[in-house]
Amino acid sequence: MATFCRLRSLLGLQKLVCSVSPFYPMRSYSSSPFGRIGFIGLGNMGARMADSLIKDGYEVAVYDINHNIMKMFSDKGVLTEDSPLKVAETSDVVITMLPSSNHVLDVYTGKNGFLSGGNLLRPRLFIDSSTIDPQTSRKVSAAVSNCSLIDKRDGWKAPAMLDAPVSGGVLAAENGTLTFMVGGPEEAYLAAKPLFLSMGKNTIYCGGSGNGATAKICNNLAMAISMLGVSEAFALGQSLGIEASTLTKIFNSSSARCWSSDTYNPVPGVMDGVPSSRNYIGGFASKLMAKDLNLAAASAKDIGFKCPLTSQAEKIFTELCNNGHEAKDFSGVFRYYYSGKDEQ
Repeated sequence: MATFCRLRSLLGLQKLVCSVSPFYPMRSYSSSPFGRIGFIGLGNMGARMADSLIKDGYEVAVYDINHNIMKMFSDKGVLTEDSPLKVAETSDVVITMLPSSNHVLDVYTGKNGFLSGGNLLRPRLFIDSSTIDPQTSRKVSAAVSNCSLIDKRDGWKAPAMLDAPVSGGVLAAENGTLTFMVGGPEEAYLAAKPLFLSMGKNTIYCGGSGNGATAKICNNLAMAISMLGVSEAFALGQSLGIEASTLTKIFNSSSARCWSSDTYNPVPGVMDGVPSSRNYIGGFASKLMAKDLNLAAASAKDIGFKCPLTSQAEKIFTELCNNGHEAKDFSGVFRYYYSGKDEQ
């Protein structure tokens, strides 16, 4: 607690921000004790999250293996570095948004990774928003906590790490309305909250290290099984002669009501503005759902927990991907696995 004793008092201070580049004209006042923010991983999600920080007035340094995206940021006046280590050496906080557990391990502990320069670190806080297994999150967090700070200012005596995966997808990242599920030291979470609220609208503290990652895979597990159940019921109903639009009315006024029926309906022609209305383009790709189910299944196996629905869901979405539908939204399981019909 003493590590962060002064930090909490800093949370109410306002940081006057200046224009970083004419490409980011919108500026606000950000409440944060941190200076430069490093951001690693500028894919569909990461690039938009970094943009939100920049627009909110933070000084940001970035790195990605994609040189084209790096040039795009550089052309806007954003500092780019040539390795994760270089970003860490110039940042107070580093945020990562990476595809897999192996990528996270490489960025933290691999060649030119954050910890490759020794046990003395500049960043006071590391935030990983990747969707990975909780075991890897805890392993990396332990490695970070065994290091020391070069500059022990503002009450920080050691670096801290938060696992903070997100929900909401690309559109929420674009609009700054993500939800963060956060695991790690609570004092570090409180210090990081202004950063989360620059990129999103909701933050939920989940407890100790790895609990954010656990929350994310459990959420996506429930979402996958829910979508499979609704899709199976719709397809069966169609085969037995009832229209999906009629079943939707019944579900949504009865005990079967859920997000997959009333907000993200998988049947083309039933609901506007969802992936099923645009040939399952956009949304949450089936390959990402298969990946998250694999994480859930592997985590369950590690602790000897039986989860037959997880195993079956993983098989179905893996089959969907193997049949060429990996880029389609996961609600496409209605059409591509159950052979459901469009609503006319």
